[in-house]
Amino acid sequence: MDEQVFFKKLNSLCTSTEVFDFVSSLEVMSDTMASGALQRISEVEVDDSGLKNPEGVLENEVFRALCFQFEFKSSKLSNSGLLNALQALTKLRIDPQSTLMASLLSEGEERLGKGQLTVKNLCALGESLLELEGPSCATLEQIVNHMQEKDIEKWSPREMVMVYKMLQVTVREGEQYQDLLNRMNSVTLTIVSQLSPKFISVILNSLVVLHQTRAVPLVTALCKHSVKHIPYFTGDELVNVLEAFLYFGHREQIFTEALETHVPKSIFTMHPQTVSKVMQYCCRKMILSKPIFDAVAKGFISDADRFTTDQIAECIIPFGTLNYLPPSASSLFRKLETVLHTRFSHFKPHTLLNLLHSCVLIQHYPVNFLPKIFSPYFLQQLQAQPPGLDRIVTSQLTQLFLTVALECPFYEGPKLLRKYQVKAFLTPHSSLDVHLLKRVKTGLLYLLKKRIYFASEVSTPYFYTVDIEIKLDEEGFVLPAAQCEEVHRRIALCVDGQNRFCVNSHNLLGEEAIKQRHLQLLGYEVVQIPFFEIESLQNCRKMAEYLHKKIFPHTYELSC
Repeated sequence: MDEQVFFKKLNSLCTSTEVFDFVSSLEVMSDTMASGALQRISEVEVDDSGLKNPEGVLENEVFRALCFQFEFKSSKLSNSGLLNALQALTKLRIDPQSTLMASLLSEGEERLGKGQLTVKNLCALGESLLELEGPSCATLEQIVNHMQEKDIEKWSPREMVMVYKMLQVTVREGEQYQDLLNRMNSVTLTIVSQLSPKFISVILNSLVVLHQTRAVPLVTALCKHSVKHIPYFTGDELVNVLEAFLYFGHREQIFTEALETHVPKSIFTMHPQTVSKVMQYCCRKMILSKPIFDAVAKGFISDADRFTTDQIAECIIPFGTLNYLPPSASSLFRKLETVLHTRFSHFKPHTLLNLLHSCVLIQHYPVNFLPKIFSPYFLQQLQAQPPGLDRIVTSQLTQLFLTVALECPFYEGPKLLRKYQVKAFLTPHSSLDVHLLKRVKTGLLYLLKKRIYFASEVSTPYFYTVDIEIKLDEEGFVLPAAQCEEVHRRIALCVDGQNRFCVNSHNLLGEEAIKQRHLQLLGYEVVQIPFFEIESLQNCRKMAEYLHKKIFPHTYELSC
């Protein structure tokens, strides 16, 4: 039978029984056709959990006859027949130590040493070795060395992907094979539009593992091209894509929009690892996507038991970080409390602290668990594991303690010992925008006439730093900032730059929202000066007029 006709018929068969019947009906068959039959069997009989019907395949007489031919005639096989058979038998989980596999591997490696293999052959051998022997296989480096001598521009997308995968496990030093990688990155850029979802995911993952931070044009093109594939990525593939976005600092609005369409539709079937990675991506990029957050909340309420403790934290923490309560908030936090009661001891200490701290940012108070958090035993656990009791950890503990004092007067459990309290909170996400502060100070000087009437970056006894403080006496007159007597009112100006808000949003981040809430509870009159209200003010006079209206609304109305 003609090979073209053979393969057309073979590819129409859907079970191993059909393949065996077809093969046994043929009188003569080339080794390429025989290896093709093995490959078709591997395609129809192997899924994610392995070989579906081991006995029906491995004990079949036709299968055993095919294997016998490959084992004892390996030296007479064509390169394609040899290596395609090796690939198929590897997928069928044939024992790597068997004489059949040893014979095929030995013959493949001998031909490699003689330089007889084409690019396609080299990739087939590499794929089998990766599966059989893993990253430690020394032969992979030999294959890569041969690939360096080939014309990269003639490689197919599959071959390109296979070499990236081999490089991922063979590169041991920073610059090893960097010249090859540079050439591959340039050629891959020209074929991005031809890449399948799987290939995009593999290449992005390789670029991360190989630290290809200079391949910006390729990364950008792959990230943009990944948008249309979001519904078609498997869970693991989407995780790879998201990790690449995070590693390379990339963000695409259309990618977020595609996720917003995909996640709500798929939330009940998505793997928890994929869900938690989507939330981690949103959190790190400060993207408040209500469709995604609302869907994740529903998914968690529906089946929280599917999630590991780390995945639970990765799903819940973004709600606090980005200061968002979904419509199902009451059910979400009831479910979280139930999970904490049953699995409290399973959480790593720092993961648990991060989780509970994120809850108080959005006014959900884990009072039932605070006695354990403030206990000497838990604090010792925190200290014993990296990062220990560093400034961020002690800031979180102190903010939990302050939240209880200000917002949970009914709490009567242990308090946080003074030695664990910080003098000032560390706010990694919402540092002060110095340029914006300077503009506001210039406007205040124009309004109040003298610099002595306000102070900037003022430390308070309550761990917070006030951006600008103005003091008033009982009659509402402004006092010198240094004066401590006869202070009747304190005004805290919160100069909120873009970095204190979620991306493309007027929604304050959690750590800034809790600060402003606490300052109010501590007796300050909080006046928010957000960047989007003042960025269009062209001069000092307009800034002063705006500040007058914001800080002293009553006298502003009288002056109009």
